[in-house]
Amino acid sequence: MAHSHQHAARNLAVAFLVNLAFVLIEIAGGLWTNSVAILTDALHDAGDGLSLGIAWYLQRLSARQADARFTYGYRRFSSLGALTTGVVLLIGLIVVVWGAAGRLQNPQPVYAPGMLGLAILGIAMNGGAAWLLSGGTSLNEKVASWHLLEDTLGWIAVLIGSAVMMVTDNYLIDPLLAIGIACFVLWNVARNLYQVALVFLQHAPSEFDARALDELFAEIPGVIATHHTHTWTLDGERHVFSTHLVMQAGTGREEIVAAKQQVHELLKSQQFDHVTIEVELVGEQCGAEVPDAHDHD
Repeated sequence: MAHSHQHAARNLAVAFLVNLAFVLIEIAGGLWTNSVAILTDALHDAGDGLSLGIAWYLQRLSARQADARFTYGYRRFSSLGALTTGVVLLIGLIVVVWGAAGRLQNPQPVYAPGMLGLAILGIAMNGGAAWLLSGGTSLNEKVASWHLLEDTLGWIAVLIGSAVMMVTDNYLIDPLLAIGIACFVLWNVARNLYQVALVFLQHAPSEFDARALDELFAEIPGVIATHHTHTWTLDGERHVFSTHLVMQAGTGREEIVAAKQQVHELLKSQQFDHVTIEVELVGEQCGAEVPDAHDHD
């Protein structure tokens, strides 16, 4: 696990430095070519750079063990970073779309050959960084890889648009590209923010079926029913689980231990870092006062 964290952190560090260097090149190139499309992508890349920087830091932070302040560990910090970066990107891209819309009414000439050169460089650098992260297993690496892939696709669009402008001098293509790239990114950022919101709202993991699990638990010898089955995800990868098993009156310690072991076996295929199992014998008062939507006998 430690080696995996170190490998992920190293990949994110390299991708962050590559992205940061290219953002500076991109800003200078956008001003040089007078291209709002390139400046739009520079803002997007700056957001990605912030995201990669936060992901790099949080990848290292998430390796910390639980302590008295964060008893479930530090994994959820990565979701906080994704939320912050997503909101920054949304605000920035809305501003850029507003500016590009103004250029639709008043198109300005751009230096298309310069845009073409920057597009080739952008495809090479962003594509290389995306390839570096493509084999990662952590959520941070996967999300960062998707952002960089978006960048590469955006630069392919700029490459095609600049080639067309070199032939036709139709400078409306530049703001149209800017709006198209921004809308594409806005859609994907909003989709990612939706997933982050589900994490903070303690939504059950998508593959989790509480009722199906309760039915399996009820088949365990000595278990009569289950209730208060709950689960939520810490960061989209590692989850928390708890349930109450109701067992027959007079059940002995060995049977209780065996039932708990079977629950752990049933959960082994899913990424649960924290599992809590409470056992109640028939006739005992349940410690949870208020039943919820998952409760069923």
